[in-house]
Amino acid sequence: MDAGITQKPRYHITQTGDKMILECSQTMSHLAMFWYRQDPGQGPRLIHYSGDVNSTAKGDITEGYSVSRNKKEVFLLTLESATTKQTSLYLCASSKYTLL
Repeated sequence: MDAGITQKPRYHITQTGDKMILECSQTMSHLAMFWYRQDPGQGPRLIHYSGDVNSTAKGDITEGYSVSRNKKEVFLLTLESATTKQTSLYLCASSKYTLL
């Protein structure tokens, strides 16, 4: 069985001002899903999280980002208008339970 979590696209370069959508998908039927951003020399910071389908909440850095989760397996992160400040490593995660 191929279980795990994946991000698409794996790598992406975009122009300033362009809209970009990142997809996080998981095959473990986890309730909670998370999007993080890790800037050079810093630890990961939470952007948004979801406790279940159609339920999302803001994290520590939310300006310029939106999320949606219409399926249990998929959590989308949208950069509405990409800026140079958003040049970073994006990480998604999932958890069986919702504990903050």
